[in-house]
Amino acid sequence: MLAARRRAAVVVASGVGAVVLAAAPASAHGTMGDPVSRVAQCYAENPESPRSDACKAAVAAGGTQALYDWNGIRIGDVGGRHRARIPDGRLCSAGDDEFKGLDLARADWPATKVGSGSYTFEYRVTAPHKGTFEVYLTKAGYDPAKPLAWADLDLDHPVATAVDPVAADGLYTFPGRLPERTGRQLLYAVWQRSDSPEAFYSCSDVDFGGGSAAPGTGAVGAAPAPSASAPTDEQIAAGADRSTVGHHGHGDGDAATSAEPSIETAVNTPAVEGSSRTVLAETGGGGSTPYLAVGGAAVLALGSGVLFLSVRQRANRR
Repeated sequence: MLAARRRAAVVVASGVGAVVLAAAPASAHGTMGDPVSRVAQCYAENPESPRSDACKAAVAAGGTQALYDWNGIRIGDVGGRHRARIPDGRLCSAGDDEFKGLDLARADWPATKVGSGSYTFEYRVTAPHKGTFEVYLTKAGYDPAKPLAWADLDLDHPVATAVDPVAADGLYTFPGRLPERTGRQLLYAVWQRSDSPEAFYSCSDVDFGGGSAAPGTGAVGAAPAPSASAPTDEQIAAGADRSTVGHHGHGDGDAATSAEPSIETAVNTPAVEGSSRTVLAETGGGGSTPYLAVGGAAVLALGSGVLFLSVRQRANRR
């Protein structure tokens, strides 16, 4: 009888573990689509045969897989501590060696032409979640031929901030305003989820005109770098099976930010954007609420199992 009770306790504990695992938040993914991020640009060019010298160099430095994983430049447990976790010179890769080719200090990255004034930002997303976007512009005097440092960004004056924008057609769209600049600059986007400590990062090269730098130098007066272009929906779909990060919040192998089965599967909730029964983390109300609820269910299940074993034990003693 004692062995039977032990087996029953293991079954109960295993069931609780499964519920807790199902409660882990699913990982979101994305990158800046307009202005086009470096990783999106190189993916659009074709990871196997990129056209621009900058993307060729990025592949030579980090390989093609980083481009297929275009929506996975992230830190799973950063919790807002971006400067503490990402060293100077590694901002575009978020310190991840897989994406080190994006950190190359070059003045010939394909750039999006912009001007001062209002600007509508578009962020390509493959797993929407609540969170805050902040976009920073480099300071006047930025030299793209030098490694990007935190001090190069005007962190006191983000050019765009958006809290919980609503995704439509695979894009988060939010307004911003660009200050006066000339020549090549860089926009650094941080998407910090509110339902998880995970954050995503991207670098977008932009050209304000009025002067351009020669490739690989800080000199002014050379031909401008190629114009940037975002990947099409067809290109994204065609390369999805080559990605190792997953395109719907699962399959990235990071237990801190994804789980199989997911929480929406655990509660039989379809993950359809716009539905009244979307992924729980996407519905607001504090991202921790659904996980606490499922965790509470797990505690109740454990309590019920313990109570059952206790009753059985007393009955056997009689």
